[in-house]
Amino acid sequence: MGEAIGQLLPFAVGVAVSPMPIVAVVLMLVTRRARTNGPAFLVGWIAGIAILGAILLAIAGPASASDDGRPAAWVDWLKLVLGLLLLLVAARQWRGRPHEGDEAATPKWMGALDAFTPAKALGGGVVLGTVNPKNLLLIVGGAAAVAQTGVSTGDQVIAWAVFTLIASLGVGAPVVIFFALGDRAAKLLDELKTWLARNNTAIMAVLCLIIAVKLVGDAITGFSS
Repeated sequence: MGEAIGQLLPFAVGVAVSPMPIVAVVLMLVTRRARTNGPAFLVGWIAGIAILGAILLAIAGPASASDDGRPAAWVDWLKLVLGLLLLLVAARQWRGRPHEGDEAATPKWMGALDAFTPAKALGGGVVLGTVNPKNLLLIVGGAAAVAQTGVSTGDQVIAWAVFTLIASLGVGAPVVIFFALGDRAAKLLDELKTWLARNNTAIMAVLCLIIAVKLVGDAITGFSS
């Protein structure tokens, strides 16, 4: 199980530091429904990642390792494809980064967060946690990293619980800050939102590049061994 957790850590951290979902939950925490929408978004985020991971592991489980205990051949091909896709994402993010003097753009849907009900916040957590293309690639990569180790189902469950916990730290931290600091949290959360919105594309470009290089390198090693 230790090997499985070690393999999935980069992917979990990648999901955790995805800036836009953190900005979204911060914006929810400054609305009149903050006390319900913030936790609802976090619950949706956790549930989405946990369920998607369970589905992926159930599909991959039977073919996770070959008879001699080595990762199945499909794992190396999947790593290569995911690595190349993340390289494309990194390039696109880097090209789209705001330059000096530019105003950081935020998605138009964020303007509707004031009107979100707890149910919509819950659904938003699921969507941003799993359907978001960058997160989806990282979750698939994390599931493949666990599956390739060939550990038992029980160990896979524990490993994915660790993945989900780490991947939820980014959106969970603002919620904890909001309830722990009360009125004092407003200034801190606003500064966090501004910084993340400004640096979103650069952060994701560098992150995707690092994980992409790791995946491609792992795939090449697998093909040559």
